Amino acid sequence: MARDHGFHPVRIKRVIQETPDARTFVLDAPFSYRAGQFLTLRICGTLRSYSLSSSPDADDEPATTVKRVPGGLVSNWMHDHLGPGDVVESTLPAGVFCLRESDAPLVAFCGGSGITPIMSLVKSALATTGRRVRVLAADRDADSVIFASALAELAGRHPGRFEIRHHLDAEQGLVTEAEVRAFAGGDLDADFYLCGPAPFMDLVERVLLDLGVAPERILVERFEQAAADDEPAGEETGGTVTIVLNGRRHTVPQHSGESLLESARRAGLAPPFSCEAGNCATCIAQVTEGEAKMRVNNALDEDEVADGWVLTCQGEPVTPHLTVVYDD
Repeated sequence: MARDHGFHPVRIKRVIQETPDARTFVLDAPFSYRAGQFLTLRICGTLRSYSLSSSPDADDEPATTVKRVPGGLVSNWMHDHLGPGDVVESTLPAGVFCLRESDAPLVAFCGGSGITPIMSLVKSALATTGRRVRVLAADRDADSVIFASALAELAGRHPGRFEIRHHLDAEQGLVTEAEVRAFAGGDLDADFYLCGPAPFMDLVERVLLDLGVAPERILVERFEQAAADDEPAGEETGGTVTIVLNGRRHTVPQHSGESLLESARRAGLAPPFSCEAGNCATCIAQVTEGEAKMRVNNALDEDEVADGWVLTCQGEPVTPHLTVVYDD
């Protein structure tokens, strides 16, 4: 069986104002989790995924930190309406942007609210390992720096092991290739963790690969709403996709290059989904006949994949006939 990816009531225990546009929501939720994982919240019928900024190894209570963004339907509603005692619907923690078992240094590049999972990873690495940890955090200006005092406290508590370097766009311009190269330094065998705006992560990833860092040592966390796909549907392959949703079976012809989620929509169905980027596991279903491959998988672990679970937004059939079942 896959982990429980359903929704559960979670009470807000308290709210911490981190910056003028970022708040930490401390949760009354006794679930277990790994540093770097995230929750998917269902608020006003809309699903959004937010990283846990707390560490299971250094903090007594789980917490997620949410930044207000222009036009942000869920994030802005949380800032305007959620307070202590309120209850939200949340999945259990999920995600694979987690600490590896390694003695290698941990080097992180984060931009803006991308610090949230990095903060969780940093605290756990410092609490449970002897690894050196270095973080380059890029923000708009000094008032935008989330966890500024907590990061400074960690640096003071772990001299020689933890380095935090702040980059302020208002004073230094955007992060450059040269800056990424300099910060990566001689730690090319480190584990590199990237989280932030897509252009920022694309730049860092490209520079690291150019430096010779092995791709498997670069871990990237992306929480971006997928853009609408304007490409025409692929040609029919002669195969079929059968979708079982709410106990009812629907079969459509396979189209090349089409995800299982897209096939379900073409069948006139409305299956669950959220990020459409392979991150949140909201669209999880189980392949019971045939086989599918995933373009991206940042949410399911190896055991779940071995049991046939698939992110339907990323899964494509690789056999002529495939049946996928959404859990009731």
